[in-house]
Amino acid sequence: MSKSKVFCIREITPEAVMSIYEALGVDLPGNVAVKLHSGEVGNQNFIRPEFWKPIIDQVNGTIVECNTAYEGERNTTEKHCKTMENHGWTGIATVDIMDADGEIELAIENGNKIHKNFVGDHMKNYDSMLVLSHFKGHPMGGFGGAIKNISIGLASSYGKAYIHGVGNVDDFWNSDHDSFLESMADAASSIVQYFDGKLAYVNVMCNMSVDCDCCAVAEDPCMQDIGILASLDPIALDQACLDLVYQSDDPGRDHLIERIESRNGVHTIEAAAKLGYGSREYEFIELS
Repeated sequence: MSKSKVFCIREITPEAVMSIYEALGVDLPGNVAVKLHSGEVGNQNFIRPEFWKPIIDQVNGTIVECNTAYEGERNTTEKHCKTMENHGWTGIATVDIMDADGEIELAIENGNKIHKNFVGDHMKNYDSMLVLSHFKGHPMGGFGGAIKNISIGLASSYGKAYIHGVGNVDDFWNSDHDSFLESMADAASSIVQYFDGKLAYVNVMCNMSVDCDCCAVAEDPCMQDIGILASLDPIALDQACLDLVYQSDDPGRDHLIERIESRNGVHTIEAAAKLGYGSREYEFIELS
């Protein structure tokens, strides 16, 4: 089996996103969902709408999100819609809170920890998906990238609690940590299966805080920006991003690595690779 291709551009601009997407050689069909992170109110690090607008226009996509399972300004459809408007997302494209009308259940045939995933009901309205992720740290997962964006990110509010609780929504904050990471990998596999090859992924390595864009109060970025990466394989993509952090000579990388390692973040990638919907081995192709 040939290695998955991971493309990289060091320049971080909307035009570079367009170029790296073109390098993937994919034409996402039909009604395209664009999964990104809306940013919690108060967060200073999330990637802004004007950066993503050209690529969203290019694929004629609809921005999709799902409600959160914890307190904040995105845990109900009404509040989430207001946040999307206040953050400027509704000004660049149509926005769809996919679990506004409930959820659908996806089977996870070979899940290690969970065997079903609950996603927004509106997912059935889309034929393909472009996954735009901000690579950075995360308080629970260690880091957030493509795998997290299609697992926790696409889960309904109930689905998020289900993944966090490893199948027990009442155990949201107290489940076994590695089992939670494996549940994220399980959930992501159901999305890959659902869209059956009609997925493309872009990770932007900028504003790399140890905290996620879901944090209203987040640390400022701890290391220099690295670039934009893209792949048709979410596992290879996240692995390549981790490798670039470790290879960096920026002194701030140690703070991010501590966050990743203290949460055993690489285990999500390990668990995903065992499920076989991608590979940790990749061909790294740097574009100018």
